[in-house]
Amino acid sequence: MAGLSTDELQVIKDGLASGRKPRVQFTEAAGQMAGQIGQVIGLGDPAESDEWVTVRFGRDELPFSPGDLRVAPRGAAAKKAVPPQPAPAPEPAGPAFVLDQPAPVKKAAPAPRKNEDDVTPTPTPAPAAKKTAARAAKPKPLPALTVTLAYAEGEWTVAASQGSKALAKPYMIRPAEALRMVALVDVPGVHEAVEQIMAGERAEAEEQARRLRAELAEVEARLAELGEKP
Repeated sequence: MAGLSTDELQVIKDGLASGRKPRVQFTEAAGQMAGQIGQVIGLGDPAESDEWVTVRFGRDELPFSPGDLRVAPRGAAAKKAVPPQPAPAPEPAGPAFVLDQPAPVKKAAPAPRKNEDDVTPTPTPAPAAKKTAARAAKPKPLPALTVTLAYAEGEWTVAASQGSKALAKPYMIRPAEALRMVALVDVPGVHEAVEQIMAGERAEAEEQARRLRAELAEVEARLAELGEKP
């Protein structure tokens, strides 16, 4: 089913401008979230990304493309997509695993014994075959969830994706939050790299503070000179 049209996006934009949060429903293009209801809380720039409609559902706020959404029908309630259930298999008449029992061996009547070597061996029955049970089909695993913490050009960012779908585009976080996240990773090399980054930023901030204090001292001295009367 088609997503939001240009006219519907304009109606949503007008609703946001008036303080409302228009309700939308996820289409089949949204995958497992199809049929759920959310609220549009913001519109971005279509030229920057295909996913420029920010939707809140539950406690999450994520961007989606207009093709992932449609206007929610009146009275529609949020629902979870339920995968189709296979038809129940008929119950077997007997136990699932059956071990064939060997047929009893009839003993032949003893032949007249001429000597100790004239003995007919009893035939050994063939081993019974075991029935193998059909293996149950394994459910298709969900795409891998990846959360990335990155540092570049003096800024810490966090991003999340599931398979090829971006759940959260990179957004900035404070250095203190980044340190708490890194503390959860018990890898000495990671801790050392973060400590070096923080030490460099701290040294740069201290140098900037020193320069500002020196400039302030010069300005205060200039003010003092200007304040003196001849």
